Amino acid sequence: MAAVLKPVLLGLRDAPVHGSPTGPDAWTASKLGGIPDTLPTMAAPRPVCQRCGQPLALIVQVYCPLEGSPFHRLLHVFACACPGCSTGGARSWKVFRSQCLQVPEREAQDAQTQENSLAAEDWCEGADDWGSDTEEAPSPQLTLDFGNDASSAKDVDWTAQLQDLRLQDAVLGAAHLVPPGEQTTLSPGLPLFLPYYICVADEDEYIDFVNLDHAHSLLRDYQQREGIAMDQLLSQSLSNDGDEKYEKTVIKSGDQTFYKFMKRIAACQEQILRYSWSGEPLFLTCPTSEVTELPACSQCGGRRIFEFQLMPALVSMLKSANLGLSVEFGTILVYTCEKSCWPPNHQIPMEEFCIIQEDPDELLFKSTSFY
Repeated sequence: MAAVLKPVLLGLRDAPVHGSPTGPDAWTASKLGGIPDTLPTMAAPRPVCQRCGQPLALIVQVYCPLEGSPFHRLLHVFACACPGCSTGGARSWKVFRSQCLQVPEREAQDAQTQENSLAAEDWCEGADDWGSDTEEAPSPQLTLDFGNDASSAKDVDWTAQLQDLRLQDAVLGAAHLVPPGEQTTLSPGLPLFLPYYICVADEDEYIDFVNLDHAHSLLRDYQQREGIAMDQLLSQSLSNDGDEKYEKTVIKSGDQTFYKFMKRIAACQEQILRYSWSGEPLFLTCPTSEVTELPACSQCGGRRIFEFQLMPALVSMLKSANLGLSVEFGTILVYTCEKSCWPPNHQIPMEEFCIIQEDPDELLFKSTSFY
């Protein structure tokens, strides 16, 4: 029996963040760039690069409470924007998870009971279950409410481009914390990208709008450089995952994975984030043992699961607000605690784990523009 596919939500760049939102309007928003917002009573992370010692810049903030859980839940991904560091591997990247009770007076024991139930439930039975009021097991939800729906997202004149891709190894870095209640201020030397909200759309709604012309153009460029029989490689790699005959025709071990990546993102090239709690990541290159040997949660010792990944189009959308910043990456795979554990009265963000894959053909995207 074929495995049930988990639904996938796509994050797309939306309107700029104006002013300095505070309170729930700030920390219930998903965004790229800007400064990290913090949940009530939580300390604010101020991570630093383990390579150069400079503060890391916020890449994305994702508000993603799990249905059935009593917690607000916020994830932050940081990276070093200093020249040379964003391609310097895992020491230059960091992921934090923060949580707080939605109803503060709720007993911690009740919260623990809810937390334990998360690991036992199948949250992603199907896309049709998301946000429903049925008695079936609920799904995780990426909460992004900026007045945009999936259909309007298609009408936006996106300026994404898949270029300057360089992927790295995965890691965790050092961090400083701002105590709870202390105002997070923007110092002149703090690296900052211009902030934009992130809106959400269901990937399934893009399938009927797919245009493969651009993907085919990129693959033809790849064929010319590598001398690959494109017709055979393309038709088989995009239609049959388990074809042993095809596997024997692959010249490079990563080709099949690469083409699947190209095919999948062709429906929505402007996607900057793919969210699928406990789902499957979209690999750009063949996964290594790093994926099968994920470190356990540092708090509860439980296993980590895939939650979301950052996509190539995000690179061109990170606009420096100061200091001439830039980052270079391809896809960043974020893994979090399966139980989403959170001890009572805990006020310090927990480190999670990310994997950065290398691009099998760096020149392919560097020569491409979507403007």
